[in-house]
Amino acid sequence: MKTTLKITGARIFDGNRWHEEADLVVENGRVASIGPQSVSVEASETVDARGQLLVPGFIDLQVNGGGGALLNEQPTLEGIQRICQAHAAFGTTAMLPTLITDTRAVTRAAIAAGIAARAANVTGFLGLHLEGPHLSVARKGAHDPPLIRPMEANDLETLLACMQSLGSLMVTLAPENATEDQVRALADAGVVISLGHTGASFVTACAYAEAGASCVTHLFNAMSGLGHREPGVAGAALALGRLNVGLIADGFHVDPAVMGIAIRSKQGPGRIFLVTDAMSTIGTDMTRFSLNGREILRHRGRLTLADGTLAGADIDMLSSVRFVHKGLGLPLEEALRMASAYPADAMGISGRKGRLLPGTDADFLLLKPELKLSSTWIHGEEVVSLGR
Repeated sequence: MKTTLKITGARIFDGNRWHEEADLVVENGRVASIGPQSVSVEASETVDARGQLLVPGFIDLQVNGGGGALLNEQPTLEGIQRICQAHAAFGTTAMLPTLITDTRAVTRAAIAAGIAARAANVTGFLGLHLEGPHLSVARKGAHDPPLIRPMEANDLETLLACMQSLGSLMVTLAPENATEDQVRALADAGVVISLGHTGASFVTACAYAEAGASCVTHLFNAMSGLGHREPGVAGAALALGRLNVGLIADGFHVDPAVMGIAIRSKQGPGRIFLVTDAMSTIGTDMTRFSLNGREILRHRGRLTLADGTLAGADIDMLSSVRFVHKGLGLPLEEALRMASAYPADAMGISGRKGRLLPGTDADFLLLKPELKLSSTWIHGEEVVSLGR
């Protein structure tokens, strides 16, 4: 039986442009139309959203935890559900729960949990992001050095075998510990390969992009920097149009001035998109937690190891959007695209997510004009309501 939802009275951004005095019509979880309020549409449910902004839901491609759960410490279906629920309260409607470098056993458990989450249609679950273990020890960041290792034949087989069951899979790796042939095989199977935690040269980064890498993980962090004689991975991220690039917009991982320079200089069609790199603290009052047996401290918006090394981020997606809009002065439309359309493009899912066009999933947010969340909707169902 067809069910129809109509959201009326909001100013609607479809990912491309604004619609004034229009209604969003949803049928069976998908966008049916955005049309003038003067057109009569019979609906099973009508929501009056006068004074609100209606925008595409956010897509987070790097999120380690939330709601007190960390995928590394709780690599289970329940852990994934908890993370997805926590971030829905901050506007994230689709995500890749992210596993940081860990043991083979934990990696297997996380993959099994991801497959179970997809089978169970966990709300907000898009797939997995495996950040490691095939990284550079020299650019380890907060990753545990003894757990970093080269990609072996059985690792490649595991990734290829789970791809279809997961639906979407991103893998962050370094040329130091994975070959071009391995990257090519994964990319040919539909895995999104992201270069990260690497000291590779610009020439090497270009070669891996040619082999099939299409993303770069948390720009400027744990990678060879942009030099005037050696552009490094950071330079490749900005210069190569085929690369999409994740950015942590918390003001700690990258200075705001450098964020602005990067956004203005990025060569397209690839784009810079927002990621949170969030840990278990989101939605909680936690002040510390454990990762691979090491204590992570939370203090004034920063998460660090005891030696001060940044260890993930303490920010949500809506706060990231506000940061680049209000802090960097980006137009609101572009800030929203960085959290929705561009990550969808990076994952190759723009036909169904990231924009509110006929036939796409009805994943959207109602925001107050000051960019505070009123409600989160996934597949046309209200999953978070903070009051309108």
